[in-house]
Amino acid sequence: METLNLIESFSEFKEFKNIDRETLMRILEEVFRNALVKRYGTDENFDIIVNIDKGDLEIFRTREIVEDGKVENEKTQIAYSEAIKIEADFEVGEDLSEPIRLKDFGRREIMAIGQNLKVKIQDYEKSLMFQKYKEKVGEIVVGEVYQVWNKEMLILDEEKIELVLPKSEQIPADRYRKGDTVRAVVLKVELRNNNNPVIVLSRTSPIFLERLLESEVPEIYDGLITIKNIVRVPGERSKVAVESYDDRIDPVGSCVGMKGGRIHGIVRELR
Repeated sequence: METLNLIESFSEFKEFKNIDRETLMRILEEVFRNALVKRYGTDENFDIIVNIDKGDLEIFRTREIVEDGKVENEKTQIAYSEAIKIEADFEVGEDLSEPIRLKDFGRREIMAIGQNLKVKIQDYEKSLMFQKYKEKVGEIVVGEVYQVWNKEMLILDEEKIELVLPKSEQIPADRYRKGDTVRAVVLKVELRNNNNPVIVLSRTSPIFLERLLESEVPEIYDGLITIKNIVRVPGERSKVAVESYDDRIDPVGSCVGMKGGRIHGIVRELR
């Protein structure tokens, strides 16, 4: 039986790997049901079977067999004389189920289906990206420098998602080249042209220093020491006010560490 092979028909289909099976099946069915409505005027009497692993999609159209001359709705009914041409032992009152083959769709329809599929998957991936990084605002992320421009740097995370580090959010002494590793805090996530999510990073935000302290000073992470305020002149100096409600804990000494062991790494990171 001939099927609609998505991998052969839509080369872009193979590029999208971050979508769970249920969502991918839902998107595929939605795209093809829209195509069926355009071609046949309805999708109510069509069954769509998706095989994600093979990249196959099968469509079956079901119509009721009625006596000749009594077809009231050609979309859902078929005359007996036409039905027995398909299979000789059909009888009036039975349902006829037949496959919709690739050749039943025109070239333009196939191209439109492929484009709609690509757009819907891209929209879904944009939504995933936006939601993922919306929840990461205020957290430190690590990425690799992909491109350096005058006004900003383009950074890729481990999933190759594009992050932007504007010049205004870079420490003056920062000097990066393609391939370098960068640590920064997620400052904000914006929707710009065509609802494309833009993830903006910062290395000058006080929150960046706050997260660095949390990672280096267990007492801050555990809540035994509280950061009361942070003031920065990026690349020059920073002041941090800390407080402990436990008399046994020296807040300043804990942050500095033995021989400055805890603070030195942060000082290097901040240039």
